[in-house]
Amino acid sequence: MKFRAAVLNRVGEPLTLDTLDMAPLQPGDVLVKIRASGLCHTDLEVIQGSLAYPLPIVLGHEGAGVVEAVGAAVTSVRPGDHVICSWNPHCGHCFYCERAAPILCEPFTRHQPQGRLLDGTTRMSRGGERVHHYSVTSTHAEYTVVPESGAIVIPREMPFDRACIIGCGVMTGVGAVVRKARVEPGASVLVIGCGAVGLNALQGARLAGAATIIAADVGAAKLERARAFGATHAVDAGAADAIVQVRALTAGRGADHVFEAAGHPAAFRLSVEAVRPAGQVVWLGKINVDQDVSFRWGSLMGEKRIVRSSYGDALPKRDFPWLCSLYLEGKLELDALITRRIALDEINDGFAGLARGEGIRTVIELP
Repeated sequence: MKFRAAVLNRVGEPLTLDTLDMAPLQPGDVLVKIRASGLCHTDLEVIQGSLAYPLPIVLGHEGAGVVEAVGAAVTSVRPGDHVICSWNPHCGHCFYCERAAPILCEPFTRHQPQGRLLDGTTRMSRGGERVHHYSVTSTHAEYTVVPESGAIVIPREMPFDRACIIGCGVMTGVGAVVRKARVEPGASVLVIGCGAVGLNALQGARLAGAATIIAADVGAAKLERARAFGATHAVDAGAADAIVQVRALTAGRGADHVFEAAGHPAAFRLSVEAVRPAGQVVWLGKINVDQDVSFRWGSLMGEKRIVRSSYGDALPKRDFPWLCSLYLEGKLELDALITRRIALDEINDGFAGLARGEGIRTVIELP
């Protein structure tokens, strides 16, 4: 079959809107007609060259749509189902999957960086040339093929535009608080960085029943926005007395839980300074994999726990329907996260806005 997709051909250049060919489905494949796809900063990193992937490639890893067809071995989804595409499909039986760590699934970590599906192959081509898959999703397209474990059935009443952002930013932020850190009711929480992931970490803290929820960022507008997502207090992360302010709000000890969602060396440093002794730091942001980050050795003392979370301990079959239910019950804010909606043809303008730091989430809507 033929379909349109946004293709990155060279680092630093605009995407091209091309007609691609999709190979016949293999037994474990699910063909999804994409109805909405979010523009995430990780996509932008590939475009700018700070995150290396083979080219040409179709980006996009926040997608939702309707199942068009399934392979002969697929049993958990069927044509007509509404689904969110998970960028971390997993085999279910490798060393890490058997140890409840699907984010480290061996076929995923082996083949995903090579722009391939879990079976090590690709399905897309252009004029006979292979086109690579991005994070086993490639949702900036009219259609995509994902493994069965990457197609998560959701309620039909869930709007596609709001569903798609659950697939990365919402799951990463909310999941880090509720699933990874397991923040307890009454706890104090500091979230550093109030972009899409940070705002969802604030929401997670509210859902967990945290009593003191502190947002830290630079810029009054970002901090004011954070209050709408659950922050009870705001601190200018660039202020010389930022740590003093956090401690003043937490009985002089520091926060019980600190979530770094800015992806900046200064934010990583602040996270370990601002957490209390025996508290927990969860790093969500990221920088170039070869870049050094330095810390004051004394800031690491006091039995502090530091963990990395890439997807909020997501179990998509459990968590995506749960997050949809929270939204439909009015307990999770998704509408305000979407600050712009565009057509697929406007994708380059959408990424230009993302590079300028505009808005929270831009979503591509497809018919």
